Amino acid sequence: MSLEDRLAIGDLFVRYTTALDRGDVETVVDCFTGDAALESPVIGVIAGSQAIRAFAERFAAQRAGGTQFRHMITNIAAEIEPAGDRARATAYLLVLITRDGKSRRLPPGRYECEVVREGGAWRFSRRVVFHDHDYTLEGILNGVPVEFHPDQIAGKT
Repeated sequence: MSLEDRLAIGDLFVRYTTALDRGDVETVVDCFTGDAALESPVIGVIAGSQAIRAFAERFAAQRAGGTQFRHMITNIAAEIEPAGDRARATAYLLVLITRDGKSRRLPPGRYECEVVREGGAWRFSRRVVFHDHDYTLEGILNGVPVEFHPDQIAGKT
């Protein structure tokens, strides 16, 4: 694995998390292949550019409404397959949610991802989030408006 590839895959994680936190929908979508799947305890499984766009738009709307997310990632590791255009990548994850001067955190977790080189750039083809234990959003999102319901982030309502 080249140093350039290692840095590019690490940059993919940073671009995704910072774009999600600042409400940059286009950059979030660009971090994924057109047929990518995204899975987490909050949203379930979604797939494809339109579903990922809707997911990113919901986060952007929450940010516009005064809720600030901070997805912090560490310990990024990647293994590129011998052909050089696919890799498995992982990172530790901690999410803080702030609104009205109060912050809460989700349980620590990790991303497990499949990434592909597409058009000269690395993109997620599958991104799964795992947390160290189950949780509910009640009590974590105190003060966050009702419209921040997990089903709405997932596009189920």
